[in-house]
Amino acid sequence: MDMDGDDWLATRFEQNRDRLRAVAYRILGSEPEAEDAVQETWIRLSRSDTATIDNLGGWLTTVVGRICLDMLRTRRGRPELPVSDHSPVLADDVVPDPELEAVQADSVGLALLVVLETLSPAERLAFVLHDLFAVPFEDIAPIIGKSPAAARQIASRARRRVRGTPEPSSVDVVRQQEVVSVFLAAARNADFSALLEVLDPEIVVRADAGASERGIAASITGHDRVAAAFSGRAQAAKLMLVDGMPGLVWMQRGEPVVVFSFTVVEGRVATIDLRGDADYLRTVDLVSLKA
Repeated sequence: MDMDGDDWLATRFEQNRDRLRAVAYRILGSEPEAEDAVQETWIRLSRSDTATIDNLGGWLTTVVGRICLDMLRTRRGRPELPVSDHSPVLADDVVPDPELEAVQADSVGLALLVVLETLSPAERLAFVLHDLFAVPFEDIAPIIGKSPAAARQIASRARRRVRGTPEPSSVDVVRQQEVVSVFLAAARNADFSALLEVLDPEIVVRADAGASERGIAASITGHDRVAAAFSGRAQAAKLMLVDGMPGLVWMQRGEPVVVFSFTVVEGRVATIDLRGDADYLRTVDLVSLKA
């Protein structure tokens, strides 16, 4: 027996409910608020002309995102509840249902919820939608009322804060670009003495699995070993902003294959993180710089 229009719409909505609930929970950090956001999404869908909706899943994600953004802004306008008052992850005497347990286990632990609480509503929404649900910036931009480029920058800023990277000042950026440029020139020119000069004696180089697949050692310590490893290398590396801070990117056919992230302390390179993981390369914010 064929379903009528209302039954068909309800069925399609139920097919998207788990994803909408996961999106709302990640943005809001509260099970009751997430449920309210999903219910409000259903109300808006039931009142809409579905004939004009080409992509129902995308439409629902956009609507639940806007609802969550409004809820975050309202929340920030009143005294904040401690995380323990609205986050079920902290409730030791409450056993969540299996669906909620799966949501919490998948990328949303207490630590992430606490960090997300420090973000602005726009940062929180842009980070969650893009980094956790791969929503394009072109779709995020209208939700937060920004251009796609601005949405990318907002997500990048949020990503740095989630990872615990301090917000860079203009002085830090200029100084780090100088140090990274010296490192790049010394590496390309096989200038071992210049490399030793720009590297901290206790420097640590770390490579993720993606970078290691390119033949890079997983870990190198000490400025003499690091200088030896990079001397005469980095010919294909380009100076770029990596999530807002100067770094290097190894390019092949115009595509990044390994990203070099630097920590500079007192004018010397203290750490280099080499990342070639495919998921990271898809989300990292890269902007070209002149050498």
